Amino acid sequence: MSKYVIIGNSTAGIAAAEAIRKTDKKGSLTIISEEKGAAYGRPLISYYLQGVTTDETLPYRPADFYEKLNITLKDGVKAEKIDPSGKKVYLSDGESVSYDKLLVATGSVPFVPPANGLDEVREKFTFYTIEDARKLKAALKPDTRLLIIGAGLIGLKCMEGAYEITHDITVIDLADRVLSSVLDEDCAKIVSKKIDEKGVRLVLNDKVKEFHENYCVTDGGVKVEFDVLVTAVGVKPNVSLVADAGGKINRGIVTDLKQRTSLPDVYAAGDCTVSHDASSGADKIMAVLPNAYLQGETAGFNMSGDDREICNLVPLNSIGFFGVHVLSAGSTQGAMLEQKGEDFIKRFFVKDNRLTGFILIGNYDRAGILLSLIRERVPLDTVDFKAMTLLPELAFFPKTVRREKLDR
Repeated sequence: MSKYVIIGNSTAGIAAAEAIRKTDKKGSLTIISEEKGAAYGRPLISYYLQGVTTDETLPYRPADFYEKLNITLKDGVKAEKIDPSGKKVYLSDGESVSYDKLLVATGSVPFVPPANGLDEVREKFTFYTIEDARKLKAALKPDTRLLIIGAGLIGLKCMEGAYEITHDITVIDLADRVLSSVLDEDCAKIVSKKIDEKGVRLVLNDKVKEFHENYCVTDGGVKVEFDVLVTAVGVKPNVSLVADAGGKINRGIVTDLKQRTSLPDVYAAGDCTVSHDASSGADKIMAVLPNAYLQGETAGFNMSGDDREICNLVPLNSIGFFGVHVLSAGSTQGAMLEQKGEDFIKRFFVKDNRLTGFILIGNYDRAGILLSLIRERVPLDTVDFKAMTLLPELAFFPKTVRREKLDR
């Protein structure tokens, strides 16, 4: 009977467990999680802060998930070391778990850059786990002055969630625009406008020079007084287990298309890995939930005896702020086609007769069809692409392609 061990109890780990059980009903299956409790939807933590999501609606799977799949959950314990030769994982509680196949799905960890005086700040938080959200929620009051460092995805979702508690919010970012890793200047202006309308203060193209207990001063001479600080500059792949075991690392854990690492019988999936971007041809970190699930699923099938590869991953971000919805996918390589309206913008990027990426703000009905054009590298001269940019429809695909998609 095979022994499967998964380190990580989030999207990639759960996907792998489900895939393993589709192939192997009898093998032992253990999930190790540093966080306590069942898996939850990490993107929901901003809605938890907002009060929309509760402890009852937070779980990623039903309450009987682990029991039904015969999974042993070792939660609240950290995997500290992998021994590839002895095929063991050593835990922080002094125990060890042996494996035949191991998946490392350790995700990312918040990056907190060094800053003068940061140690003086008493009420400071990151915003990555549900426990972070709980602690931050307890610290916020209607009159709290909140400072968020970072105008990326994490920082702005924290801003939106916190806005239901306090409106006194300042966001500082080194970039000259919000969501700089996702949006260009024109698109970012649409999001910034909505943030400005809510009274949130944006300090862009600037960074904190020094912190004091209840205020900071930026390089540009801006003084910001605050009661609570959230650092949301970004995250970095959690690669230490594989790196310390001698596995190949290139910013993230390097895997092949079957999600195998360079260590024997050790797989990796999710935000801790380097992935192949089908839209640009580059290998990069693509820390997004849909990709984590697909990678975890692929790893799980291969760990349990199947033979699958994954080669259609692309960067994908779907997010909303104060009613403005943003969806981006793929890369910005190639010529740009644009459609604009009073409350929406659509940008499509085309290269070598293929759609390489898009940015949609305010209107992204049926964007999944556009995403399939990128992932499947569909030649645009085989579809009515102009019509699809206006209203994506399966009918615009050739008959053979429509039949293939409907048969899936």
